[in-house]
Amino acid sequence: MNRYSSFFVVGTLVFSLVLTGCGQQENQPDLSYSVEERLEALANLDPSDIRRADTFASGLCVITNDVSLPDSNLSAEAAGVFSLNDHSVILAKNAYETLYPASTTKIMTALLAIRHGDLQEKVTVGQEVIITESGATLCNIHPGDTLTLEQLLYGLMMPSGNDAGAAIAVHIAGSIEDFADMMNREAWAIGATNTHFVNPHGLHSEDHYTTAYDLYLIFQEAMKEPAFRKIVGTGTYTANYTDASNQPKTQTWNNSNRFITGKQPMPDGLTMLGGKTGTTMAAGSCLVVGSQDEEGHEYVSVVLKAAGRTEVYEDMTNIIQKIVN
Repeated sequence: MNRYSSFFVVGTLVFSLVLTGCGQQENQPDLSYSVEERLEALANLDPSDIRRADTFASGLCVITNDVSLPDSNLSAEAAGVFSLNDHSVILAKNAYETLYPASTTKIMTALLAIRHGDLQEKVTVGQEVIITESGATLCNIHPGDTLTLEQLLYGLMMPSGNDAGAAIAVHIAGSIEDFADMMNREAWAIGATNTHFVNPHGLHSEDHYTTAYDLYLIFQEAMKEPAFRKIVGTGTYTANYTDASNQPKTQTWNNSNRFITGKQPMPDGLTMLGGKTGTTMAAGSCLVVGSQDEEGHEYVSVVLKAAGRTEVYEDMTNIIQKIVN
């Protein structure tokens, strides 16, 4: 792709954003940089990184307006149900509103680790795993522990370990900041243009945000990876590794997704493939899941900023049952 082709890609992005109403709305978090700055950043990407030019002609769902259904009362601020087979939008509520993603951020972290790392490589974690922020979820790894990258991914996605996320970021990119740059480049590349990351785990920052539509894009991209599907679809995982003294350690992690553990029943006719939870005070309760109907058709569903854990599962159950009803 030459420089003129790159600008064509950028132009297509602008046109797509205008058509789909992806601009900033009222009551959204203050965006960290303007559309012009985003376009400048995109123009500076290596052309091989840009896979966005034909987004709306390459088998992705397109939203032009909210899509509501009878009896789909939702407490959440934003939600969406997207078909991966016929690319239809089954439900959309405020799908382009920028909100905080909390630990659903880790979907992107896992995607990058799988695509840029060796899952069997051993990783000795450092001081980055010491996270003292109130409310941070941890998988309880410590400086000097040595695990495989795959084990770190289980610690990231199942108990939602922010410490695992930090360890993965440093292993893959050398620093949290450089990994966040990788996250943003990948977000742009797959079309998640209303997303900006500053860390690999989703601890709150005003400059760390996404949309329900962008999370659909990120999750459907991650679901292309068999390793990702395996991890998010696992209920319980036991990690055997060594500590800083080379002594054996064992931890068992349970999936935070209640649909996977069976604590939350699935609607009849649907199977849960996996997903990611997320909660902070600012983000509320969030949930992104993949499901499959009896014909093998797959769907991505997103709920952002529900009032609490009970409400996020009520909202998710409400919207995914529309797939089969």
